[in-house]
Amino acid sequence: PAFASQIKYVVNNVPITTGDIQHRAAFLRLQRKKGNAAEEMIEQTLRVAEAKRLGIRISDAQVEAAYQRFATNNKMQLKQLDGVMAQSGVGKEHFKEFIRSQMAWNQALTARHRSESGGALSEQDVVRRMLDNGGNKPTAMEYMLQQVIFVVPAAERSATLSKRKREADAMRARFNGCNTSRQFAKGLIDVTVRDLGRILAPQLPPDWADQIKATKVGGATP
Repeated sequence: PAFASQIKYVVNNVPITTGDIQHRAAFLRLQRKKGNAAEEMIEQTLRVAEAKRLGIRISDAQVEAAYQRFATNNKMQLKQLDGVMAQSGVGKEHFKEFIRSQMAWNQALTARHRSESGGALSEQDVVRRMLDNGGNKPTAMEYMLQQVIFVVPAAERSATLSKRKREADAMRARFNGCNTSRQFAKGLIDVTVRDLGRILAPQLPPDWADQIKATKVGGATP
């Protein structure tokens, strides 16, 4: 099916249309999964943006190869898979973009784990570094981060942006830790809480590092 689309959300300057959300809803039905299609598209857009920030690019050739493997693994010809995607309302292009985002995010997670473990240092290298530092075990501050997203529909941006900023400021004032953020968010409309995991100080994104380091434990950045 073809969907008449209009921009519903804008995330990091990337538009998410009503058509995108309808395709994702069809994809969830095809998988027989429960979920919020709009939230999934917002999460996918954020993940792709983070992968791009890390310099990760998934080529069209890589996506096509993965699409072919999916068809082969499910004992289908490409035309058959195209047909399934079309008939279900997902669309092959939407599925391919989903594949691209998954591949990019997997690479981003791999890069993060590699950097957290210090790359390919051997045990001897670690011991040598400790000896060079006078026998002191190297330490680094670790942060457990969450991102609280107040979504502003594109069509309502001029009318609701100031209100959403006030809501965000009010939540920030009440915020006392990552364990309660979802409880606060439950009473708000179009608010998503995204876990970013544990990140060592040297791996903090440059755009956020200063604000995060200046924030007290259990606090929220501006």
